[in-house]
Amino acid sequence: MFGMFKSQTALELTPRNALVVSLIYCMGADGEMDQEEIGHLVSVLGPRASRENLEACMKYARANKPDAFLAAVSPTLNDAQKLCILLNMVDSAMADGEAEAEEQALFARFQAAFGMSEEVLRSHFQTLVAKNDRAVLDR
Repeated sequence: MFGMFKSQTALELTPRNALVVSLIYCMGADGEMDQEEIGHLVSVLGPRASRENLEACMKYARANKPDAFLAAVSPTLNDAQKLCILLNMVDSAMADGEAEAEEQALFARFQAAFGMSEEVLRSHFQTLVAKNDRAVLDR
């Protein structure tokens, strides 16, 4: 009977919703959501995002473990979409200056589920390091 209180609308795991859910998992991996991480999430949502959509993604992330999400979404994404999600996860994890161990472990699970090798990601990581090294601007 208590099932009647649950929303009957399931989240459609579009590539954009998959990105949002992935970032929500990443943000919560270390047990806290920093302002920098929230700012990054807002920036990637884009102008078409709605509060209702964000809330639906948050509800999905609370109700589903990352491994269940990965099993559902991995076969539906192409390589470019998987890469986009992974790189945005790295940016989110690094938004507060350091990727916590829990964030790194979650990223490794996503990387494995998406079948992305370290060789494929290495040059992208180097680019993100250069992008986020704002100390060069003060030299």
